[in-house]
Amino acid sequence: MMITASLALAFLAAGPAGSVEEVDVAFEKLAAGQNAAAIRQIEDNDNLRSDDPARLVNLGVAHAREGDLEAARAYFRAAMFSDDRQMLETASGEWVDSRVLARQALARIDAGRFDDQPRMAAR
Repeated sequence: MMITASLALAFLAAGPAGSVEEVDVAFEKLAAGQNAAAIRQIEDNDNLRSDDPARLVNLGVAHAREGDLEAARAYFRAAMFSDDRQMLETASGEWVDSRVLARQALARIDAGRFDDQPRMAAR
């Protein structure tokens, strides 16, 4: 499945029993291409666990866009192998498993095609 307009920008994550929990993971900043600001906002959010899949995916997106592919890979791998699995809403409105988003992002980086998506992000 191809995810257009975005791969991961996480903003909404499925909570317990299918409820939807709003999570601040700098979706607006990522959607606007303000990657450095998004990294700061996510890292400064004390309400997010360090292993939250939405946090990891969006940090991966922001670092990849900033050209730090090593850091991006580390965040995507952490999300892909996390014990925590969430359904994340992408910027295009699709709900996708956090591990799938992370795997797709890693594949795009490895293929040298990360930048050919106009806006990768999950909400």
